Amino acid sequence: MKKIITLGLFVFAMFLGTGSLTAQSNKIEVNKIASEKTGELIQLIKCDNDQKDQVYLALQEYTQATLDLKNAAVVKEGAVEKIKMLLDTKMQGILNETQYQRYEAYFEENLKDL
Repeated sequence: MKKIITLGLFVFAMFLGTGSLTAQSNKIEVNKIASEKTGELIQLIKCDNDQKDQVYLALQEYTQATLDLKNAAVVKEGAVEKIKMLLDTKMQGILNETQYQRYEAYFEENLKDL
């Protein structure tokens, strides 16, 4: 009887660990994509370190939201547009006008299908 209970607890612990591992790998993937896209974008728009950090955080949030939408069973109408609009609003606050125009061109080529 003790062996069965021990085995049951072990299996339960494995299920908990698997969920945690999946969440960690998702976070790593989000950070990797956001870092790559930030590096590409920074070379294009020529911004300072403060802007770089803010752009990274905005892209990280955008990447997480788009991956969450891809994994969702049901997606509300207009959700993709709302996420894009939020990213655009953040980028307008971070970048100057010239940088923002370069960002828009970059977005259409590289981030649209993320």
